[in-house]
Amino acid sequence: MDMDDDACYRAIETRDHRFDGRLFVAVKTTGIYCRPFCPAPTPKRENVRFFHSAAAAQEAGFRPCLRCRPETSPDLAFWRGSSNTVSRALGLIEAGALDAANLETLAARLGVGGRQLRRLFRQHLGASPISIAQTRRILLAKQLIHDTRLPMTEVALAAGFGSVRRFNEIFQQLYRRPPGALRRKGVAEAPVGTTDSVAVRLGYRPPYDWSAILAFLRARAIPGIEVVSSDRYARTIAIGGEHGVVVVEPADGNVLKATVRLANLGSLPAIIARVRRVFDLAADPLAIGAHLGTDPILAPLVAARPGLRVPGAWDGFELAVRAILGQQITVSAATRLAGKLVLAFGEKLTDPAAIDQGLTHVFPTPGRLADADLAALGMPKARLMALSSLAAAIVADPLIFGPRRSLEEAIAQLRSLAGVGEWTAQYIAMRELREPDAFPAADIGLMRALSYGSGVRPSPAEMLAHAERWRPWRAYAALHLWASEPHASVAAERVSHAQQAA
Repeated sequence: MDMDDDACYRAIETRDHRFDGRLFVAVKTTGIYCRPFCPAPTPKRENVRFFHSAAAAQEAGFRPCLRCRPETSPDLAFWRGSSNTVSRALGLIEAGALDAANLETLAARLGVGGRQLRRLFRQHLGASPISIAQTRRILLAKQLIHDTRLPMTEVALAAGFGSVRRFNEIFQQLYRRPPGALRRKGVAEAPVGTTDSVAVRLGYRPPYDWSAILAFLRARAIPGIEVVSSDRYARTIAIGGEHGVVVVEPADGNVLKATVRLANLGSLPAIIARVRRVFDLAADPLAIGAHLGTDPILAPLVAARPGLRVPGAWDGFELAVRAILGQQITVSAATRLAGKLVLAFGEKLTDPAAIDQGLTHVFPTPGRLADADLAALGMPKARLMALSSLAAAIVADPLIFGPRRSLEEAIAQLRSLAGVGEWTAQYIAMRELREPDAFPAADIGLMRALSYGSGVRPSPAEMLAHAERWRPWRAYAALHLWASEPHASVAAERVSHAQQAA
């Protein structure tokens, strides 16, 4: 976004919701920063400053508004600027990379130095990586205080604070009052140990094609792991040694509500990061659509589905196993086979409420499958060996499905795994690594969709050449082409053996 101050001021004068998540306005006379449509009286032009991110505003000494609640603003940071390094770093920070490691370790994972990473963050977000991580933690805690009955000790834990004392200190400094004073009137704090779930509201930038993403996930739902009904998605989760359930459904406004049932809420930030990834909540569909809509082939598709997202994956290993199981068979057959694998090797849940919903197991761990005899699955020997080799590779290097310094490096790393060809590597990069430019050019469904009207099916090389004009959002172009197919929900995974071996 071009941070022209005059344009920014017009946005807050008109209370323009289109700038939500793109712009934060800070008022020098009050020391408060707001969303562009805050109901407070519009401040004078000379009294305001504008920021790319909430972290930049807080780093400059401003505190969040209690009326417009910046903590509920859609997180569009992935789409600001042109730095892929910053986008990948933000994904790692959201998943907790700076909770357990330092900035230099994060930078090394991205193939840059710590100084360069700080410079890129200043350039594109106006704040340091540490400030971004701290602001995420503070705003999540504020949201939990406002929207739940969790005791303050559990709020501190769930938001990722190392101690309750530090949690209290930061809130006193930032909001000039103790955390408990921010709880809504009439919302009593629940006694410790009585809360069995927590609901978090996650904003997004409209439009959002909820029915399309639900249909995509429904077609691939693994029995025992996932249940997709008419208007909600539920699945089992295994994180930090704990088992639980997450349910995602639409709420009032441009919001999805994620209800998490887990004994240890210390994993909540990581769970929220995964929900954002699965439902692609960081996307800016207007910017993506404006770019893709310049192509005459994509223009009518974008107009028909302006809020189409790229569905993410809950777990890279689960996605890779599912992709290998689906080679040379239909999506429905692969789904049944995945359910058979889960039943044989997944760990059972003991939560009666989850079991009543059909959520009975958590997905097998890489260690479990690496040591398992998979012959009972009734698959070709080569594919069984591919599954075992994949599991062993993940045990040896748990970061295989983590972001790399470039899309090309990620694809090369993934293709080094047994059973993972070009198509599967691009598919994993698209859904798990959240690479917006990943593109499985050899996909039969894509080539068929691009041939509509002309009757001439392009070759993979011709697909790649045409897709150059779709960069850096080729993954979204692929979703639009798949959605244009009569059997869009299954076209993406009918992959030939030749494609996998390529």
